[in-house]
Amino acid sequence: MEPLIKVQCLKHVYPDKTEVSVCGLDFIVSKGERTVILGPNGAGKTTLLAHILGLLAPVEGVVEVMGLPPYKNFNEIRKNIGVVFQNVDEQIIGPRVYDDIAFTPRNEGLSKEAVHEKVMKVAKTLNIEDLLNKIPHYLSGGQKKKVALAGAIVMMPKILIMDEPFDSLDPKSKVEMLDMINCLNKEYGITLVITTHDINLVLGLADTIYILNQGNVVAKGTPEEIFMQDEILRKANLEPPILVALFSRLREKGYDVISPISLESAEEQLLLILQNAGRVGEGVSS
Repeated sequence: MEPLIKVQCLKHVYPDKTEVSVCGLDFIVSKGERTVILGPNGAGKTTLLAHILGLLAPVEGVVEVMGLPPYKNFNEIRKNIGVVFQNVDEQIIGPRVYDDIAFTPRNEGLSKEAVHEKVMKVAKTLNIEDLLNKIPHYLSGGQKKKVALAGAIVMMPKILIMDEPFDSLDPKSKVEMLDMINCLNKEYGITLVITTHDINLVLGLADTIYILNQGNVVAKGTPEEIFMQDEILRKANLEPPILVALFSRLREKGYDVISPISLESAEEQLLLILQNAGRVGEGVSS
């Protein structure tokens, strides 16, 4: 199957002559995949996303979205990509939430009825119907993220790109955003490409993880594969999720456990340890 996104050793030169490369392993995203990009500041994450969106043209390398170079096919590609930028204040432009969500379908020439239907559908999906008549400026950070997400997916794109979607959110809002993103992937088949610094949420978000460091794609794998590579994580100034670090310590102490990919998996293993410890205690006391 042809990948939806393919990037091979791209190089870009900014107007101030700064050169940024993203080389190493090929960056490949398949249909329906949840892909997370991890890496320190300056690793090349923003440059990579900008090329995928068609906002920049590579000096060297290959960048393809649905088999086409995004920069040369910007209008066609953008119809199939929704994007939520890190600073959502820069992309929310409507006087009301309703108008902001309606911007793209109106711009596509849909009828008033069709626009209304799409706005109401996405508002219901994200549970923000009560925000539609509000002024975006007065919304909370979490509410603004939801509005930006609604505007990004109102036309149900094939690909959703999110740059630091959990940034500045409180714990409850992070969980809500995580659930929404996963729902869009599961229910509507939207392919996800996400950058995040919130590494503890990655276990519940990613099918595939790429690690960028100093302009190189240095690792690719499932969360389980990536978070076992301590050396690569350290070089990229990344720490494994707390659960992974905890279970790594348990293995070092001789417990037969595997790194969990969910709270449920961690709970099951910890309960089994406690149960076994209880049986040993009973045997000693008898």
